[in-house]
Amino acid sequence: MADGAADHFETLLETARAGACLSQEQAREAFSIIMEGRADDARIASLLTILAGRGETVDEVVGAARVMRVHVTPVPVAEDLREALIDTCGTGGAPKTFNVSTAAALIAAGAGAHVAKHGNRSRTGRGSAEVLDRLGVNVNASPQAQARCLEEAGVCFSFAIHHHPAIRHAMPARRSLGFPTIFNLLGPLTNPAGARRQLLGVYAPHLTELLARALLELGSERAMVVHGAGGLDELSISGANRISECRDGAVNCRMEDPSRCGVRRDSIDAAAAADLDDAAMIITRLLDGEKGPAREVAVLNAAAALVVADLAADMAEGVARARESIDSGAACRSLNALIETSNRA
Repeated sequence: MADGAADHFETLLETARAGACLSQEQAREAFSIIMEGRADDARIASLLTILAGRGETVDEVVGAARVMRVHVTPVPVAEDLREALIDTCGTGGAPKTFNVSTAAALIAAGAGAHVAKHGNRSRTGRGSAEVLDRLGVNVNASPQAQARCLEEAGVCFSFAIHHHPAIRHAMPARRSLGFPTIFNLLGPLTNPAGARRQLLGVYAPHLTELLARALLELGSERAMVVHGAGGLDELSISGANRISECRDGAVNCRMEDPSRCGVRRDSIDAAAAADLDDAAMIITRLLDGEKGPAREVAVLNAAAALVVADLAADMAEGVARARESIDSGAACRSLNALIETSNRA
């Protein structure tokens, strides 16, 4: 680490060690040093540990996210299309069922949304990248191919490892810690296609309002940040869900039961995938029309995606449109179009 960067990072680190929160500008400076490869692993780990231990602030998340957005490798989307784009990326770090946000993205696309699905591998081996690859999607498609997928299929997949090269400088420190850090929050705030609307699932209830306020500060048009009953980082059908909605320049927080929008409460356990093959089969079967808890939780999350896309006035209408997307075969056609278009040379 160059002496000047080392000294400045140490000053910022001492501020955090003393118990003070970093300002948005201080966070921007600290994470610029990290993402430019000018901080050593020990100091990075120390900062990440302090932030995670006391809880990150909106200013710290926004400052770091602005840096990450500067370093992203973008998907070249036309501005008129970008206005309508949505994402269904979550933080991970919650009990695993199956790839709900991926299924919801395909259902929403079938209902007319344009979905720039951002995602990654998972420690479980069943992340969105793994399951889409197993379904036949080219998850390593170039940014230009992703843009074509958005135009022709209504959905694309942006594999995080290809779009956030600067994150590599923090990976040794993150791996050494073994617990979620601020970087788990930053990925969903940095959609490579520039989506300004999203359904974002988080692993802890207190994060819903934090990330909704961060999204508001970062210029989101509309978003729902959710934490599901049972500790899920997605809307759950097993009980009331915490939702922080970013809309019209304000954040509104509420608890909402799935039964209020026409989805029957049920145990989520039956929707848990045993392995990657099972996760892929669950998506295939529900898109083919199979009834059950997996379909219901996917429909509930697709409904929220349609609401933030302004394609449904409320969750009840979103549920109805999501069911129609499946039953008409439109959701399945969205997956097939994504497979074909992403693999086209």
